[in-house]
Amino acid sequence: MAKKKSSAEKRHRQSEERRLRNKSVKSSVRTSAKKFVAIASKSGKDSEEIAKAELALKDMIKKIDSAAQKGIIKKNTAARKKSRMQRLFNTIKTA
Repeated sequence: MAKKKSSAEKRHRQSEERRLRNKSVKSSVRTSAKKFVAIASKSGKDSEEIAKAELALKDMIKKIDSAAQKGIIKKNTAARKKSRMQRLFNTIKTA
């Protein structure tokens, strides 16, 4: 008779898959934030550069909201990151 695999092994497999998926999402959030900061730091009063920064900001906010909704990052953390990046964008826009 074949020996059954334990539920602990299955649970370990599932947690490993989730860990890798969560790691990917967190990495994506960090990468989009770095891209936005890079674009924001080199942009001036040029409307084309401001538009690029705005697109990068929207993309970053979308990724942060998605991660918060999935529970990968906490809601307050997501709100804090979005607020800081929006403040940075506003300083660029008014400068």
